[in-house]
Parts: sequence; structure tokens; C-alpha cells
Amino acid sequence: MTAAGTKPGDRPAVATSSSAAPAATTRAGAGRVTPSARYTPPIPKELRESPPWLPILMLALFIVGGLAIMARYLVWPDSNIPMLVGLACLLGGLFTATRWR
Repeated sequence: MTAAGTKPGDRPAVATSSSAAPAATTRAGAGRVTPSARYTPPIPKELRESPPWLPILMLALFIVGGLAIMARYLVWPDSNIPMLVGLACLLGGLFTATRWR
């Protein structure tokens, strides 16, 4: 059985008394612990909070989209342009909703 992080035939870098030595110390050698490459710095507070106008824009897009779709059926029954505008506004509101934190 080989130690963690080694290949068959490799010689151990450091002789340890226990076979359950941490993998970071056996790979780095001489008891050094290498820094992890997985560190993620904290996100700044201004990026975690959404601006106060974002939920207002989201609701406005939902309302305009719904009104445009209703106007297509009530005012312009022969035109599809209000339907396209309404769907675009609803999708814009949905996209804005995903950015709200």
C-alpha cells in the first residue's frame, strides 16, 4: 500500500512514525503545509446587496408586460406587436428578478 500522494516505487520524502500523516505534510516534505489554491476572498458588501431601484424596475416591467399583453387582446386584436413587447417586458422582469439579492 502506498502513502497518499505517492506512486508505487516512490521513496517517502519524510519518514513519519504514523502512517496516517496528513497528505499536505507528506507531499510538501519536511512538515511544511502548502497554502490552498481554493481560497475565495469575501464578496464586498456593495456587491451582495442589490440597488434600491432594482425591485421597482422588476415590478414595472412585469406590470408593463401584462398591460401590453392585455392591450393586444382589447385594443389591437389584429396586431402581434403588443404581444411581443409584453413578452419582452415579462422576460426582462424575470431576468431582473434573478439579479435581486
